[in-house]
Amino acid sequence: MRRVSSPLRSFGSPAPRLRSGVFRTAVFRPLGSRNAAARVPSWATLGLAWLSVLVLAGAPLGCSQYRMVRYAGGFGDVQRVAIEPLSNRSFEPGVERLVTDALRREFTRRGGVQVVRQAASADLVLSGAVLPLTTRSRSFSSVELALEFEVELPVRLVARRPDGTELTFDNTSLRDWELYLASADVEVERKNREEALRRLSQLIAGRVHDALAERLTAAR
Repeated sequence: MRRVSSPLRSFGSPAPRLRSGVFRTAVFRPLGSRNAAARVPSWATLGLAWLSVLVLAGAPLGCSQYRMVRYAGGFGDVQRVAIEPLSNRSFEPGVERLVTDALRREFTRRGGVQVVRQAASADLVLSGAVLPLTTRSRSFSSVELALEFEVELPVRLVARRPDGTELTFDNTSLRDWELYLASADVEVERKNREEALRRLSQLIAGRVHDALAERLTAAR
């Protein structure tokens, strides 16, 4: 019987050796000059170059309408702010603490003024009250059970200077509403409502800070 050689190398047979004993890699170049690739930069290189030029030139990129404002010098002549505990005129227990803590955290986080505890040492004293909350059902199941509730948090604030001058706020900016999920578990629904009130407190605190910063820095 004649033995037929197979083009496939059997497993375990030694690999063929190159003449020089070193594996070589074939390099394919486009037609033209040998140094054409070196002379023509890639699109990525061109993009990075233009980006560097724009950044160095200070050109606005993307959302150029936004800018960061730091109140390093305080709010005009106001350097220290005291935030008194708010009173609670609603039937929601503890909501006044949520709003008071949110105001203190916001003024501390944003900087520009020092938050102090004593009203006597402050250039501006912020006080007020949480007004009665409103709760409404927003969505229902097929058997008329509430799936979502809407809670509205209104706050009344006033800022007083040591000389008795008062700065009032727009009442519409000191109220807002938030949705929270209903639950058959009373404790779960209570936590959902508390989290919604916490988000509202932080939202209103940010508005109060921005309103005071705008009014007091404009009066310099």
